[in-house]
Order: sequence, then C-alpha cells, then structure tokens
Amino acid sequence: MRGTGGAPLSALHDVLLLDLDGVVTIGDQAVPHAVDALRAARTDGLSAVYVTNNDQRAPHAVAAHLTGLGVPSGAGDVVTAAQALARLAAADLPTGARVLTVGGEGLRAALLQAGLTLVASADESPLAVALGYTTALDWAALTEICHAVSQGLPYYSTCADPVLRTPRGLAPGVGAAVAAVTTATGRTPQVAGKPAPALHREATARGRADRPLAVGDRLDTDIAGAHAAGATTLLVLTGTTRPAELLGAQPGQRPTHIGRDLRDLLVAHPTVHGADDGFTCAGWHVTHHPPTHHLTVTGEGRDPLDGLRALCAATWAATDTGTHLPDPAPALARLGW
Repeated sequence: MRGTGGAPLSALHDVLLLDLDGVVTIGDQAVPHAVDALRAARTDGLSAVYVTNNDQRAPHAVAAHLTGLGVPSGAGDVVTAAQALARLAAADLPTGARVLTVGGEGLRAALLQAGLTLVASADESPLAVALGYTTALDWAALTEICHAVSQGLPYYSTCADPVLRTPRGLAPGVGAAVAAVTTATGRTPQVAGKPAPALHREATARGRADRPLAVGDRLDTDIAGAHAAGATTLLVLTGTTRPAELLGAQPGQRPTHIGRDLRDLLVAHPTVHGADDGFTCAGWHVTHHPPTHHLTVTGEGRDPLDGLRALCAATWAATDTGTHLPDPAPALARLGW
C-alpha cells in the first residue's frame, strides 16, 4: 500500500480513469460525495475519462446522465465495453456481417456504428454472437444465443461481471448470462471489457494521460484491468468490494491505494511501514503471530482506514509466503470494519 508523501493523491496524477457503477453512480443516482469530489478534482486540474463495463447506454447518453448529476462530461470522455466489443467484432468480421445481438442500446449502437448488421435469431444466418446487458433478457433470447454459439460461431460478451450493484442490492450481471450459455454449450466468449486491459489503454490514450490513476470498486475487473494496463489504482469501498474481500486480493488485483469514497482523491495517504514485528500505518500496528498465524491490531490511530491499510499489507505479506491465515473478522472488528 503506497503512501503519497504528504501530498493529496490528486496532486500525483493528471487523468482519472473512473469506473462508473459503484464508484460514481449506483443505478441512476450519484454515489454520496462523488459529485463534489469530482468537481474538486477538476478544480485541481485533473481531467476524467469514464471506463465502464456497463454497455446499456451509448457514450453520449452516459455523458448526459453524468452532466445531469452535476459532473459535466462529453461522449468523448466515456469508454464502454460495448465500444470495445464492437472493435473486436469489426476486426474479425467483414463489413455488414450479421451479428446475433442480445443487449441494450449501447451495444446495439456500437455494433451499428462499426458497420455490422444486427439480427435476433440463429435462423438469420449470423456470423457471430454478441451478448451484453439487457433487462429484457428472457429464455427465448438465451435459447437463440445457445443455438448460434453451439454452431461454433465467434462469440463475444461485453464483460463477465456476475453481479451488478443497484439501489435495491445485488442483481445478475452479464456474467450470469454468460454462465448460463456456458452451462448449455460448453463455450465461453471472448470478453471485451475489464479485466482485459484494452479499456484502460484506450482511456489513457483518449485522456492523453502521462500519470493516470484508475479508480474502481471491484478487484477482479477494475483493479485487475488497470494493473494489466500498468496504471496506478485506487479502490473505493462504495461498491462491490468489502474489506474482508480486499484482504484476500491476489497480487494482480491489489490496489495501490484504498479509500472509503472519492473524497480520498483529495487527501494525502499515509505510508505503510513494514518491520520484523509487523506493519504500521498512522498509529495502527498489525502483528503476525506464528505458529497460529493470527493477526492482531493494536494502536489508536485516528482513522480506521489507516488500520485497514496496515492490515492489508500484513495479510498480503503473509499469504505471499504461502501462510494460511485464520478468519480476519476479529482484526477487522477491532478496526470497526
């Protein structure tokens, strides 16, 4: 877990590569504090590119929604998995090729813009299959996909996210539909969205970033995708990932920084220091006790988030040596998580 040397995190970067769901928005609403934090970051000179696996809306619609929430944006500031899928398909298929498409307006618009033809049935001689998110998904649509995929046609999905976070709780994502098709056909799609690095690389180029900071709420997509693209990362705890899951992060999914929400863009992040007896961060100390391998948290730091930073460092160091740690719940409870 890297510190910022006393400077606000925002001062170390020139462009934010922001996930949307769980970071800036939940459903149609803004995440608490997100709008004010992004306005402040813009005032500090940071620009923003929105990098999302959400394929439901075209970039201009996403930008209009963000603008309506109070974050002025243009279509060029939005990079979606639907755009990435359309680029993949257009590179593989002849112009005008028929694609059996199940997804929302964002995916449909991207495929049409790429010069492809949309069809809804395996009986319409498609040359490929494209699967994205749609609330209109039903058994009939899944059946058409399975018929086409089982014929060996090229098969793409916008992402493999199994769940979406909504104001009412978790809901099935594109990955849930992918799993159903895989169960029926034995085939898996070529996934266009995160954690493949293409979205973050496109966003970095579009934002002309020299020092990008990728911000997300998921380890397996946002952080892994940014890590693969070589970007510094900030995980915020406003979406899917909870502290216990963060402690179990694998090396390619470990964030450079963690924050409660986007306000942590605007503050300094303390350094985590390691020593023979454990890890410390801003008044908190985490000690590993072999042979039981329990972790204990001591100290009276001002911010439990700093304790979580030290706990992450201690946990990751132990697991990297092959140590199996017991349930982290007591240590997290000590910090109020």
